[in-house]
Amino acid sequence: MAGGHSLLLENAQQVVLVCSRGERFLARDALRSLAVLEGASLVVGKDGFIKAIGPADVIRRQFSGETFEEIIDCSGKCILPGLVDAHTHPVWAGERVHEFAMKLAGATYMEIHQAGGGIHFTVERTRQASEEELFRSFQQRLQCMMKAGTTLVECKSGYGLDLETELKMLRVIERARRELDIGISATYCGAHSVPKKTATEAADDIINNHLPKLKELGRNGEIHVDNIDVFCEKGVFDLDSTRRILQHGKDIGLQINFHGDELHPMKSAELGAELGAQAISHLEEVSDEGIVAMATARCSAVLLPTTAYMLRLKQPRARKMLDEGVIVALGSDFNPNAYCFSMPMVMHLACVNMRMSMPEALAAATINAAYALGKSHTHGSLEVGKQGDLIIINSSRWEHLIYQFGGHHELIEYVIAKGKVIYKT
Repeated sequence: MAGGHSLLLENAQQVVLVCSRGERFLARDALRSLAVLEGASLVVGKDGFIKAIGPADVIRRQFSGETFEEIIDCSGKCILPGLVDAHTHPVWAGERVHEFAMKLAGATYMEIHQAGGGIHFTVERTRQASEEELFRSFQQRLQCMMKAGTTLVECKSGYGLDLETELKMLRVIERARRELDIGISATYCGAHSVPKKTATEAADDIINNHLPKLKELGRNGEIHVDNIDVFCEKGVFDLDSTRRILQHGKDIGLQINFHGDELHPMKSAELGAELGAQAISHLEEVSDEGIVAMATARCSAVLLPTTAYMLRLKQPRARKMLDEGVIVALGSDFNPNAYCFSMPMVMHLACVNMRMSMPEALAAATINAAYALGKSHTHGSLEVGKQGDLIIINSSRWEHLIYQFGGHHELIEYVIAKGKVIYKT
């Protein structure tokens, strides 16, 4: 039917499908090379979903009688899936640039945390900020992420800790989900730190007060939350408190997606595999047994190379995880402690510091990151029937998106979400 399509991208040098057979994730041998079409075109329908991908001459004949709202000539350029950022903390007030100077002088993350800095510093500023102030700064951060090619992002609460502020943050995330073009997966992270009480008391408060309220608001359609997160760490939430909170979150329909084995070995990976977690983040201190357990349970590892880089931690053992068949995803960990909007830079760091290949890194920032959020059936690859989220880069080879460290601002010409151009140079 004429006029039935929104967007035609034609004559691309490369269209990087990532997947071509409906895979929900890529692991082991499937990561050696990604599905790529040469000299291809792509059609997105008015409903925002991909209708056709194929050789340019075939698409031209197939749609010869059609009209499009927009046609983009991609000659000499590459089309890739929109990037997926699987771990961020983007709603907060109060910068922590002074702490960066402290870290450079030798202070550790936990030393700053125990001195009232870190999360506690941000919590105080976030509690004081108005909902509108938080939304405006959040909106600006999402815009920066979009310009760097991100079309789906996981967004956590966690700088409130009390119920009132956690709900304020979740309302901000919900407003962005409804009003902005970028895709959002919302995570309740009220167990991000222990707010001047014991871990057991904090867990009781979350289980008895926070989670029932989230369930009520979700049932009423006021706030949609996808995931539950806990910072399982020495001096924060121990394994027993983590288990209790995650299980109760799962019982009200939330996906388990939590911080684990970051600064100390906590057996978080083993716990996540046991509970059926969708994903576990950080994993700098994961055990060999935890890696095997995650691979067996198909629990995604969301690795955060920016965090290890900025905190001078040892790098997560990405190669060991990949070799054991773990589904490896990437996230920016954007927060006041790791101020990075750019998934292309995250992929570059993953390749250099964690020894991932470029195909492995791109899969980790697309289909596997979407899997970590439970959205790989609709996001993370360019396949017919999937959402039309994609980027166009001004290069004849897709690898330049990773190779050019910090060069994405010049490379990315278009960012498209649901078939709509949301950023254009």
